[in-house]
Amino acid sequence: MEDRPPDLTLHFEDLALGTQSQDLNQEVGDFVLRRRDGIFTYQLAVVVDDAEQEITHIVRGVDLLNNTARQVHLQHVLGYATPKYLHLPLVLDEHGEKLSKQTLASTIHTENPQQALQELRKAAEHLGLRDLPDGKDTSLAEWLLAATQAWNTKIISS
Repeated sequence: MEDRPPDLTLHFEDLALGTQSQDLNQEVGDFVLRRRDGIFTYQLAVVVDDAEQEITHIVRGVDLLNNTARQVHLQHVLGYATPKYLHLPLVLDEHGEKLSKQTLASTIHTENPQQALQELRKAAEHLGLRDLPDGKDTSLAEWLLAATQAWNTKIISS
């Protein structure tokens, strides 16, 4: 087996969290790329899949931030471009558990535009977006445009 470089600290920019770094030797060590049964692991599969699809931006939950340095390392080793990364805060329940299908989180109600707007406003508030239209005299499309512009401003100023 080939020796690892003594310093394998990876740095990458997260559009929301700023500069991130991880020492793969100290914090991760060797990681599996192909299981004994021949199946390629998530780390390798996602890197190859993103490169094949020419993905330029990856947006995911902050719970997956720890995987990013491994993926950046694999991108470098394989000669792939590194996409831009954005890790969002998770939505948690009162016990600190991530809301998801696996935890049987309740459905977001979007039966009509007013309900959809109310749910989107909750999500925007959770993401730290403030001063958005209240939606009373705003269409869903207009509100989404305002939220997108507010998000872009937040990310650029971060």
